[in-house]
Amino acid sequence: MSLPVRNWKKLLPWMTVYAIAMAFLESAVVVDLRALYYPVEFTFPMAPIDRRIAITELFRELATMVMLLAPGALLTRRALERFAWFIYCFGVWDIFYYVFLKAILNWPATLLDWDILFLVPVPWVGPVLAPVIVSLGMILLGLVILRARDLEADATIRRMEWTMFISAAMIMLYTFVEEPLAHVWDEHRRSFSVNGNGPALDQLRDYIPERFLWALFLVGATIGTVTVLRLWRRWERARVAS
Repeated sequence: MSLPVRNWKKLLPWMTVYAIAMAFLESAVVVDLRALYYPVEFTFPMAPIDRRIAITELFRELATMVMLLAPGALLTRRALERFAWFIYCFGVWDIFYYVFLKAILNWPATLLDWDILFLVPVPWVGPVLAPVIVSLGMILLGLVILRARDLEADATIRRMEWTMFISAAMIMLYTFVEEPLAHVWDEHRRSFSVNGNGPALDQLRDYIPERFLWALFLVGATIGTVTVLRLWRRWERARVAS
């Protein structure tokens, strides 16, 4: 039994409200965690975190991804539309997460303040502006896909376009994890050379972000933006020609 086809424009307000509500839940958890571990203000180096809380946080992040993916999966069987709804909701969720933190904690003070973005396999870190840029790109791509599928049932993303999107994502991901990974590796070598053991669980306890690879990040962002625009132009030409 196929799912009913519904106009994405009528669904957009509800999906937006859903993503914003998810963002408030995320920010509320972070407000509680900061009250527990950063009672004065959030700053690096990272405060030692209880193992059970760290594991809980890991699974909470994974559960959040499932909750952002689920609405699109319930609306359509088309994989590309599900992907579009997921990245749209992810982008709205991420931006409003910072909106709510600003409203509740008056943080970040500026878009260049550093933040912990994710925890797997090491903390992803970067200035707040970087994930906001990524989220804006995800929202744009999601809307482009939804509109194109509404106008042209056979709209698809070609292999080369997927390659460009994945390359852009990998480049930007590298800029978030490059410095933490380098720090973990240095700690591993130092710990191994001193006592013959691997790094301690708190191997990032002394980590303070020093630089962000803005030039490389902007290369990835540019590749992604150009690919979205090319995709949009190709679909528009196909629609006009038909």
